[in-house]
Amino acid sequence: MALSDRPAERHRQVAGRFTDRVRGTASWDAPSPVDGWTARDVVRHLTDWFPAFLASGAGVDLPRGPSVDEDPVAAWQVHCDGVQAVLDDPETPRRKLANPHIGSVPLDEAIDRFYTADVFMHTWDLARATGQDDRLDPGFCAELLSGMEPIEDVLRSSGQYGPRVEVPGDADVQTRMLGFIGRDPFWRPR
Repeated sequence: MALSDRPAERHRQVAGRFTDRVRGTASWDAPSPVDGWTARDVVRHLTDWFPAFLASGAGVDLPRGPSVDEDPVAAWQVHCDGVQAVLDDPETPRRKLANPHIGSVPLDEAIDRFYTADVFMHTWDLARATGQDDRLDPGFCAELLSGMEPIEDVLRSSGQYGPRVEVPGDADVQTRMLGFIGRDPFWRPR
């Protein structure tokens, strides 16, 4: 199933897949493909960085659930539901998010571009760490990759992406995207 190009619906689809992986996690201490992170840290990353980004850029305060250390499933669900409520608000497309690095962007587009895309990519991390289905939508992989490749130097200098991992020239788009963002697409837990 192809992902929607509407921010609220795309988040619902992407976050739904991530939620399935959260609920399917048996060991929160399992190492992840992100060096030094566990499965719990993947969830922590998503629930920690985005509330501050929204609050500072758009004055939006997301509800906070329990800590990821206390209950990662509930922490994710409260966070995810809060983001979806923002996206489902009919006023959101008319609101702006302002940030010194990106300027002023419609709020729904900012959420889609920076947050939903991050959830999408980290779905692979959590799935791979926990032995779950790690297939990603190839169309969105291609869209993200084509948007990131022209700004590779900016992305790498941000510190948000590791060095590119070389993959075979004939690799599928998911493998190429993972290599681009600094993941070893062939990583397996020990």
